[in-house]
Amino acid sequence: MMAILASLLGCQGVDEFKAMVTAAINFGVTPIEIKEIVYQSVAYLGIGRVFPYLHAVNDVLTNKGIALPLKGQSTTTREDRLGKGIQAQVDIMGDSMKEYYKSGNQESKHINYWLTDNCFGDYYTRTGLDYKQREMITFCFLLAQGGCEPQLTAHAAANIRIGNDKAYLIKIISQCIPFIGYPRSLNALRCVNEASKQ
Repeated sequence: MMAILASLLGCQGVDEFKAMVTAAINFGVTPIEIKEIVYQSVAYLGIGRVFPYLHAVNDVLTNKGIALPLKGQSTTTREDRLGKGIQAQVDIMGDSMKEYYKSGNQESKHINYWLTDNCFGDYYTRTGLDYKQREMITFCFLLAQGGCEPQLTAHAAANIRIGNDKAYLIKIISQCIPFIGYPRSLNALRCVNEASKQ
């Protein structure tokens, strides 16, 4: 259910997302897990595409009698989010990520800094989902939006590295086919096969 929700965010299927949030709750996905999926999607889809989903999930939760706001899940501050983001990248992708935030050309290396500081420091460090769940939903955001195959391959490799093995990722792709179609699913399968050879 979490993979389906993340894929619906990625492919911008907001009406189906609303229906699946209700189903997800019925199948045991917690409101905090659902909100964490939506929050993390901002880093991969942008707030412009995610904003309607924030309203959609709040509407569904309110209609089910769940009081908002939910308990906060943040574990970082402005002062420590970079360090915690570096640690999250290293935990997920390996020691080669220790200096990633400093990498890149002078005119664009701030983007790599933000990726570590914001994407990993602000989102991956939150409670509510563990690293394996966060990497799985990231995989789904990327496979569902299409056109992100280099990032999808990198995150397939990260999933495999932390225990979401090739067979598991193929099951995730298979689950998402009805929601995203075959072309994006086949592209994702190619990325998984490539990542599994690394």
